[in-house]
Amino acid sequence: MKRLPFIGRVLLLGLFTAQIIATIQVYLSNLHLHQSITAISDAGYLIVPNETILPRLLELKPAFFGGIFFTLSTGAGLTLLAIAAAWLWDRLFSRKMFFLIILALIWIAALAAANYRGFLPLVTTYLLFIPTLCFVATLKWMPEKSREASRLWEILPLIPLLLLTAIWASQMGSALFLDIRDNILLSNPVGNKINQFYYDYTLYPAEVFKTERLKLLKTCRLESIDSSKGAGRFIEGKLIDDDYLPMIEGNTVDLIIRGDGKNIVLESEGKVVLQTTLADFSSGMPALLKEFSTKSDRYRYFRKFTFFSILVGFPVTLYVLVYSLFRLIFSLFLSIRVSSMISSFLCFAVGIALLLPFQIGRDTNIGVENLAGAMQSDKWQVRVSALKTIGENEIDIGDFPTYKEMIESPCVPERYWLATVLKQSRAPETYGVLLAMLDDPHPNVRCKVIEALGKRGTKDVVDEIIKRIETSDHWYFQWYAYRALRSLGWKQKKSM
Repeated sequence: MKRLPFIGRVLLLGLFTAQIIATIQVYLSNLHLHQSITAISDAGYLIVPNETILPRLLELKPAFFGGIFFTLSTGAGLTLLAIAAAWLWDRLFSRKMFFLIILALIWIAALAAANYRGFLPLVTTYLLFIPTLCFVATLKWMPEKSREASRLWEILPLIPLLLLTAIWASQMGSALFLDIRDNILLSNPVGNKINQFYYDYTLYPAEVFKTERLKLLKTCRLESIDSSKGAGRFIEGKLIDDDYLPMIEGNTVDLIIRGDGKNIVLESEGKVVLQTTLADFSSGMPALLKEFSTKSDRYRYFRKFTFFSILVGFPVTLYVLVYSLFRLIFSLFLSIRVSSMISSFLCFAVGIALLLPFQIGRDTNIGVENLAGAMQSDKWQVRVSALKTIGENEIDIGDFPTYKEMIESPCVPERYWLATVLKQSRAPETYGVLLAMLDDPHPNVRCKVIEALGKRGTKDVVDEIIKRIETSDHWYFQWYAYRALRSLGWKQKKSM
């Protein structure tokens, strides 16, 4: 272990600690979701996730693999911040108590912000244990201060990291993650496995901190409001329109609407979130439900930090782990300094190597006048770029008969983007093509196909979509399918 860089050891400690907390967090969230979806199912509503996925919510495996999302985001971010804080306190501030107090005050402020709308035990656990353990471990394992001339060796691994950050930052854009998926992940077997893992397990952690507005299905109950009378029936109907499904007494629900004369209150977890009049609620329900979602959101800062850590903490963590592995291997045969130099160079080379396929696919721009030829290109990147141009310019894919050859393409991004542009086509035969593509072997493609069917507005497909939701074994696909139903104007029906 001594051959492993101290930052690698501290990072592994932080990630290990985060994984324990994250597994518990996702498991408890899964239990809550299982309870909620079971109640919705018992009430006779269409459920997502369906009966196939529901039992998995009680298993440890989805909680563990789902927890990896928080480990590599929140856990990584907190660990790196703790390492940086310890390094700065030791190297720049010579361990002076004044600066330690400042760091402690920042830490306390973060704890307060995370819990300002209600105590979150597991979020607090992240913030208490990971920074503390990693701060102490960094001070313990970090090499003693070296001479000024030797300090370059301490920051040597940071140089390629900073260069790679600058290079990759130049690629930032709204389509960054789609381009990474198409050109890096879906272009090789290993990347496909990573992509599959993402779609199999990320909805479990996502349920932990979703706002009410982003939840697919929500539960509600009217109290002191007669749902059999005009106002009550109207409110229940509008709630169902927003996927708030009425439950009977005894079920734990996301929203309680309680009548109090001419006024009503909206409650969440036993606390009053909003107060308004019955008239204002009836006339402005969508806006008030949105406000309810915002004011009842306890995970706002935790979610923001998690997303920030995905963009910053995860790439840095990946770099540190790869660097640490390289240095560990090379230090078996070479000196630490030479191992550090070689490892830094190799990390930089890996980062550039990943950029090449990404850049090749991204730099292919097709003009409208060249679409016909691009659709028949021998390179899948050119054909995909043609499909993107068709989508951006709202051109009907039916005008290019060669699109039919793409249906059986071995290239997943090609089939994915074909499904994407089929949603705007009005050619009669393209509807049948979408129905056939519902059986595509890749979940990414099937999700885009079902979304396209929803966007086309043909309501004849409603029964088929419901059937697919009930029989699918893929939660992501069910999620897309339910959104497609709602796009077609389908609504849940009260069955109690």
